[in-house]
Amino acid sequence: MANQNQNIKHSETKGSDPNIWLESVQTIGLSVVLALGIRQFVAEARYIPTGSMEPTLQVNDRLVVEKISYLFTVPDRGDIVVFWPPEELTPAGQPRNAFIKRVIGLPGDTLAVTDGQVFINDEPIDERYIKAPPNYEWGPKTVPKESYLVFGDNRNNSVDSHAWPRPFLPEDQIIGKAVVRFWPPNRVGLLKRD
Repeated sequence: MANQNQNIKHSETKGSDPNIWLESVQTIGLSVVLALGIRQFVAEARYIPTGSMEPTLQVNDRLVVEKISYLFTVPDRGDIVVFWPPEELTPAGQPRNAFIKRVIGLPGDTLAVTDGQVFINDEPIDERYIKAPPNYEWGPKTVPKESYLVFGDNRNNSVDSHAWPRPFLPEDQIIGKAVVRFWPPNRVGLLKRD
């Protein structure tokens, strides 16, 4: 009887020992699923590869791009958005990389760039965030429904709406809004619209 009790206790102990490998695989699997889900639907980190958004964003700045707010609202003038650019801007055989620019024109707005100034519906806008006044003429053009006009803050060195064959960004190509810079440490902070 004692021997039988020992066998039962031994098998209970052996059966209740967690399988460390199985738990590790489950933990890693859950972590990967959560990370991919968060990156796909909530937020993701991005870095700045070019100077097209200077002085607001510098090359190699690291940002958090959130993807939730545009499910409930639409982009507003001044938002800094990450989006898929027009396909014709990507050379054949190359990966299509996301762009980051500032929303300037909203659906229904008529925009023009003349004499170094952006005009929206015939009114000049105050753009304290740009590196230099634009040295080109553009428009006037009216932004269609569910589309936006986007410019880089470094207007004269930005492949943005003014340089695209089809200048308007469809709303469904917007990935999310850049909300905070987390690198470099001396420039950490929220990104402002103006």
